[in-house]
Amino acid sequence: MSKVYTLEEVAKHNSKDDCWLIIGGKVYDVTKFLEDHPGGDDVLLSSTAKDATDDFEDVGHSTTARAMMDEYLLGEIDSSTIPARTKYVPPKQPHYNQDKTPEFIIKILQFLVPLAILGLAVAVRIYTKSESA
Repeated sequence: MSKVYTLEEVAKHNSKDDCWLIIGGKVYDVTKFLEDHPGGDDVLLSSTAKDATDDFEDVGHSTTARAMMDEYLLGEIDSSTIPARTKYVPPKQPHYNQDKTPEFIIKILQFLVPLAILGLAVAVRIYTKSESA
């Protein structure tokens, strides 16, 4: 059975001399891998003290990279110590009417303008028909 760590314990390991990451609910000591990481050590160090699963998955690591993770595995993370993610909800904004025209005028124009175009088309058709007759 592997050891279970809290986020607080893992967060203490956030330097070049001692670097732990949380990926997929597991805790990895990647200190020895910092110099060999293709993206550089800053990428790994910026993912400490939090759940780095999304950071890891967004890059699209190869199956070889995923296989290498086993040698750095320390244990698992106590998921109750990781704060729940809150979904971003943009603030409600009032409807913005740029030209300050009242809504009912816009609705009336949306009805009357096509009706006027149709009437004009019919009038032109009648006029041209009477001219040719």
